[in-house]
Amino acid sequence: MSARQYAALPDPFVMHRGGALHGARIAYETWGRLAPAKDNAILVFTGLSPSAHAARSPADPTPGWWDTMIGPGLALDTDRWFVIVANSLGSCFGSTGPASADPATGERYRLDFPELAVEDIARGGHELLRSLGIARADAILGPSLGGMVVLAFAAAFPGAARRLVSISGSAGATPFAIALRSLQREAILRDPDWRNGAYAPEAPPATGLRLARKLGTITYRSAGEWAQRFGRQRIAGERAPNSFAPEFGIEGYLEAQASKFVEAFDANCYLYLSRAMDRFELAPLASGCVERALVIGVESDILFPIDGQRAIAAALSGAGVATGFVAMPSIEGHDAFLVDIPRFSAAIGGFLHQA
Repeated sequence: MSARQYAALPDPFVMHRGGALHGARIAYETWGRLAPAKDNAILVFTGLSPSAHAARSPADPTPGWWDTMIGPGLALDTDRWFVIVANSLGSCFGSTGPASADPATGERYRLDFPELAVEDIARGGHELLRSLGIARADAILGPSLGGMVVLAFAAAFPGAARRLVSISGSAGATPFAIALRSLQREAILRDPDWRNGAYAPEAPPATGLRLARKLGTITYRSAGEWAQRFGRQRIAGERAPNSFAPEFGIEGYLEAQASKFVEAFDANCYLYLSRAMDRFELAPLASGCVERALVIGVESDILFPIDGQRAIAAALSGAGVATGFVAMPSIEGHDAFLVDIPRFSAAIGGFLHQA
């Protein structure tokens, strides 16, 4: 059972930094009903790793990654809005990406996939709206990578959305984030099983992808949250002398997260999306590109720092957009939008429910 749907992209789909895709598509899911006037759509762009399955539905009752935000009476109220969540172009959950078959060869694109840009993901979302007959979204919203994509969308398609919500996004990656992602990519590239991108699906560069995920997971939360959650808790069981097996609870948690990720995500897709985040620089915003905007940052976020969120709000204000800014005091760091639901629900729901 799946609620996944697909939207065909224009053929050819010319990429932002060169090259083109043929027969490309965007995977997406929807909740709620599109109004007859088609003026109640909210388009959500995801972070790097999630699929479009953000919430359960009758068509797919399995838990989604934002179940507590999307639904009747919730912040993204499906009694009022038609919520669309898009899987990013370049990802491996139904949208065309490096793990997809190249129609010219029948084989996976792998490294023959054109260079991916955040702007391509934004355009994929814009084409998705057009395929549904939606000329103007009521709002575009995204966390993390999605926060970057909504900014690229506003820059490329002024007037195509009435409102914008950027959550822990970036107008340009910081040196810290670039350094981190470079190490994550190197872990994959140095795995012998990567084979210059030509690995078989059943034999991925698992060690490199595991290490990349562990590095990322460490930065997705704050040091305070790790201390509060795990402290110096030990993993039960005896260990041999001089064993370097995981000993602390935090080590076991990282291993569990990495193992799940390796089973679900494609390494080449990870490389492409990661590099796209590093290379993104927000283009100038046209005056009134959206009517209103909300920028949310988290004070404990070391990956997308709070000063960067203030800069995004200033850029939108400078373009004549009525912009609100919220500095969340959450201890959960970058992942707070997945965890601190009461605060995020109040901020996002309050913004969206304003006339």
